Amino acid sequence: MISSAALTPIRGLKTTKRADLMDELQLLIDLHKDAQRQGPGGDEQTRLAVTLSGLRGSTKLKIADIGCGTGASTLVLAGELDAEITAVDLFPEFLAELEVAANRAGVADRITTLSASMEALPFRSEEFDAIWSEGAIYSMGFAAGVEAWRAYIKPGGVLAVSELTWLTDQRPTELQGHWQREYPEVDTAAAKMAVLERLGFSPLGYFALPERCWLDNYYRPMQQRFAGLVERHGSSEAVRALVAAEMGELSLYERYRSFVSYGYYIARKTDRAPEEPESSPE
Repeated sequence: MISSAALTPIRGLKTTKRADLMDELQLLIDLHKDAQRQGPGGDEQTRLAVTLSGLRGSTKLKIADIGCGTGASTLVLAGELDAEITAVDLFPEFLAELEVAANRAGVADRITTLSASMEALPFRSEEFDAIWSEGAIYSMGFAAGVEAWRAYIKPGGVLAVSELTWLTDQRPTELQGHWQREYPEVDTAAAKMAVLERLGFSPLGYFALPERCWLDNYYRPMQQRFAGLVERHGSSEAVRALVAAEMGELSLYERYRSFVSYGYYIARKTDRAPEEPESSPE
């Protein structure tokens, strides 16, 4: 998802004009609102993160799922935990789909939806036992998101996020260049763990999403929606650019899948105050 304040372009949308950007955002909403997922992930992986969090068996939890999209992770959390869940997304269209799915799954009484920017959340200090965010923290940046959301987590509470992560210490030049342009904070799991520790968290667990979370759960279903998008909007320049960008990213992943994935990070808030980052030597 994106910051409503900055209106930063999502993947493939390079325009700088606000009106054009809003039109292109509507295309993205139309492409993704009927999808189970707006990014790589899987129900099995959410359940594994729940296990690593140690939250099972706790009662009357309060959880925020930030950047929830149409609610794939939210629905798993509602089924796995005794929790009140606040599902946050910038786009009301996605939240409407989540509400329908929650009613269908019989968990609507456990979920409250909230349309808000993740950079301007109306939460109280130390309000939640856990904050969840699958594939969305990149909108703020990993370090900025971890630092900001820590304030909303109770002492000893849990942060669980999935984040673009290098799987190797060296990568092909094409892949490195693409993701350095799209998301300069992409890094190794060790580097991400160091950020968590510096910002007042103790890691509880980590795993990388398997290929099926990208191909079977995200890219292939999205490919099947392209024809409908073109039919609804015509073969406009914006539609062609969006489809081309998504297909280019898919091709890149298929060629270099052994070098990059989403890493799932589960960590506990500690009593230690966040540290200031070390300044670079002159």
